[in-house]
Amino acid sequence: MAGTLYISSRKGLFAVRKRGRSWSVGAPAFLGEPVSAVFADPRTGLLLAALRLGHFGVKLHRSEDGGKTWSETPAPAFPKTSDDPKHGPSVDTLWNFTAGGADQPGVIWCGTIPGGLFRSGDDGLTWALVETLWNRPERAKWMGVGGDQPGIGTVLVDPRDSNKLTLGISTGGVWKSDDGAKTWRQAGFGMRNEYLPPDKAGDPAMQDVHRIASPAADPRVVWCQHHNGIFRSADGGENFREIKKVKPSVFGFAVVAHPHDAKTAWFVPGVKDEKRVAVDGKLVVNRTSDGGKTFEPLNRGLPKVGCYDLIYRHALTVDDSGDRLAFGSTTGNLWISENGGKAWTQVSCYLPPIAAVNWG
Repeated sequence: MAGTLYISSRKGLFAVRKRGRSWSVGAPAFLGEPVSAVFADPRTGLLLAALRLGHFGVKLHRSEDGGKTWSETPAPAFPKTSDDPKHGPSVDTLWNFTAGGADQPGVIWCGTIPGGLFRSGDDGLTWALVETLWNRPERAKWMGVGGDQPGIGTVLVDPRDSNKLTLGISTGGVWKSDDGAKTWRQAGFGMRNEYLPPDKAGDPAMQDVHRIASPAADPRVVWCQHHNGIFRSADGGENFREIKKVKPSVFGFAVVAHPHDAKTAWFVPGVKDEKRVAVDGKLVVNRTSDGGKTFEPLNRGLPKVGCYDLIYRHALTVDDSGDRLAFGSTTGNLWISENGGKAWTQVSCYLPPIAAVNWG
């Protein structure tokens, strides 16, 4: 069971650990600086922290001693073009990191805004753009919605075969590779994007995939929190079916899958589009335990009135036991559950806005 919860926030990186029966928030690293993502490598204990410093660009720091000390290392960057070396695309946000398979020591994947996938083969010391994806002609259809540019919000590595990758892109749909990113194909058929014109709504390359998640026990199952609904795949993300009439809402950003139970997943619903707050001022975590047939709103320990929190894509997490969950909100609230979401403990209500949470 993971022992440390890392909080990426607008004002620094926080580590949360259990002391006796209570959780304690430690002093932040990078105080005052926006941290967009943190990565705790389960294979080595390596930590990577991504900063988004506006005018100063993105920065990447690494720690090999559990966060006691940090050193800056080169961040993923697009190669400059020979005809225009001073311009070209630039990385706006290092959005998430994913470890390669157990048989791929040193391999780390990084999904970025604007829709770039980067690979490191040396524990994050150097990075290379995956040009086979970047150069796909379908990328011309990708677009930003909440922001100006598309972003790769999820990278899934199949635990049965590390060369099999599944990506969730907002807005660009689901993409798959069977050969370690040498080639790619469009997947995610069966989704619909309701804010597009009717003749474009079913285009798989224009789906607003907020987040996808898959249980390690059965990677054939892929859950998707889409902009306008919840979808589930039983064939590894090739095809999806929509799950409708989920109360209080099918809108949200985050989803996590139980690592050992393919029928169980958690979502955090909200009011969509221009509002983006908890439904009716009541914060709940929706859990399905039967493959999406029914959903149970879990709210013991969560605010039941006057709540305006929103949970971002990467701000909900579950550890490898499937029992311990955590989520943080745009208003700096942090909750942890140690029984699968049946009851929640508020760890802090004074943190900066939270972008991501990760067990390490």
